[in-house]
Amino acid sequence: MKLDPQLLEFAKTMRSNVTDAENLMWQLLRAKRFMNLKFRRQHVIAPYIVDFYCHELGLVIELDGSQHGTDEAIEYDAERTKFLEALGLTVVRYWNHDVLNQTDVVLEDLCKICGYQTNNFL
Repeated sequence: MKLDPQLLEFAKTMRSNVTDAENLMWQLLRAKRFMNLKFRRQHVIAPYIVDFYCHELGLVIELDGSQHGTDEAIEYDAERTKFLEALGLTVVRYWNHDVLNQTDVVLEDLCKICGYQTNNFL
């Protein structure tokens, strides 16, 4: 299935306009720095663009700012998560402020999730 070129271009644009939390998370995940897993950022899973994606584990990581706290955004995120999970993917969400201020807690949680996922493949 060919991906929408506009969606791909938008993902490319998003990679150059990252939040502080996304930048920090990318520095921790990129180049197999985290558990030797390959992550992609601003990855297209049509019709969505996910913040981070590990194909090996089928893992989506979403980082949310305060705008995700509105009723409308919560509903949208739930639909999006439901769609991604229907594809067999695991979706985890972290608040931007937690990534920036409690990085060790976020990484510990992510380590547990990835360790559990990895053990399922052994």
